Amino acid sequence: MGRRHPPGFSFDVKLHRLLSRHSAPLDSLPPDLRDQASTNDRGRVGLTPQLEAAVADRVLEAVQPLIEAGRLSSFLLQLTPSFSPDRHELAELGPLVARLAPQRVAVELRHRGWVDDERVQSTLEALEELGVALVSVDAPPGDHVPIMPALDAVTRPGLAYLRAHGRNTEGYMTGRTVAERFGWVYSDPELEQIAGRVTELAERVGSDGDVRTMLNNNRGADAPQAARRLRELLGQDPGPPPGDPQLRL
Repeated sequence: MGRRHPPGFSFDVKLHRLLSRHSAPLDSLPPDLRDQASTNDRGRVGLTPQLEAAVADRVLEAVQPLIEAGRLSSFLLQLTPSFSPDRHELAELGPLVARLAPQRVAVELRHRGWVDDERVQSTLEALEELGVALVSVDAPPGDHVPIMPALDAVTRPGLAYLRAHGRNTEGYMTGRTVAERFGWVYSDPELEQIAGRVTELAERVGSDGDVRTMLNNNRGADAPQAARRLRELLGQDPGPPPGDPQLRL
């Protein structure tokens, strides 16, 4: 691993769609766990505490080499928009976070009701109580339910997290492919805005903290090119050329 990745390189692992409360077909589970699962009339797996624990254990088993090498930064839990504050409590994530401990978890909310004026403070407090990092986002403009506003906060000591999804509102809401939903060429002024947010998060998290910054404007070389330019704006070496798997912030 050390020969393939430079010193200090670490990974963030996106958790299985079932753990993030997305619709999951039976064949998305490891074969030996499928007998433990029940499905609805559409063939989607029902999440139970037992299955959640089993899938979490399987994730930990799969990333054990990264853990042993000190290369796992955190897990990303990108919740489905259907995980809404009217139907759910953030405390429901507690057993999963505990199962993954002591590994760090970052939570990306995708229902803007969690951060409306009435709930934002209680949401941040709940994330702090869980010991997870809020994922800040750069998202398309609009007030649609799945489009999260820009909210930067540090809810877990030592870890801040930002994901940039591009700014194509129509594609984000109606696209069927990754390229249609997230394809976006960030301009320099837009990247300067993101760089400013990253810098402020770094100040909040402290010199011993970590700001994980992910470019998710996925279409061809859009993300690698944006990442290189963002590194330059942050005063860092831009890194390998676009397309190299070592490119990171």
